Amino acid sequence: MTPLVAADAPATPRLVRSLIGKKVIMAVTGVILLLFVIAHLLGNLKVFQGAEHFNAYAAGLRTLGAPFFPRGLLLWVARIVLVGAVCAHIWAAIAVTRASWSARPVGYHGLEAVETTYAARTMRWGGVIIVLYLIYHLLDFTFGRVNPSFVPGDVYHNVIASFRVWPVSAAYVVAMVVVGLHVYHGLWSAFQTLGLNRPPTFRWRRGVAGTVAGLIAVGYISIPVAVLAGILR
Repeated sequence: MTPLVAADAPATPRLVRSLIGKKVIMAVTGVILLLFVIAHLLGNLKVFQGAEHFNAYAAGLRTLGAPFFPRGLLLWVARIVLVGAVCAHIWAAIAVTRASWSARPVGYHGLEAVETTYAARTMRWGGVIIVLYLIYHLLDFTFGRVNPSFVPGDVYHNVIASFRVWPVSAAYVVAMVVVGLHVYHGLWSAFQTLGLNRPPTFRWRRGVAGTVAGLIAVGYISIPVAVLAGILR
């Protein structure tokens, strides 16, 4: 029995090192991040209910799990899980890309964009833009380092103060468009991985991916637009 256990022990590391394992990691972490993006959007849209409701929502995140857990504990657990998911997603994406390049060391002389999309062709640099903006976003709304009008605890005020500066809003809009493209290609690829890539399902899977990605992008973008338009003040 002992040799059998020893032989089976490296199975998981071998799976992680394999191309299939890396794709699984990228898919699982992608689902985690997508669920966060949707949940975060639903929370952010509470800003349209006014300062009282929005600040209450933000405060509720810090008291989540009370009185069984200390203030902010579950929020920090969620942040750690998200950071881990982001790091694992990036690592898997880079590993899969490098494997793809290794399998095709000589580039094609010409590539006809038949089974590809603009979203697919921009996934790599789009991911870089998302990570860079995520860092700025945390410095702006979480730590207040780049927001001179930052008021701890007054999340509604911080959002308005930040998005009143049009370059900040413009950068946010660009980042959310990239997020939409990323979500679109991620969902489209997930459907293809599940085998839903035949003619009867080809159109609807693109439609579903496009609808979900579009709703997410529009939802996020509506906030800085509303601030600049004076709807939120």
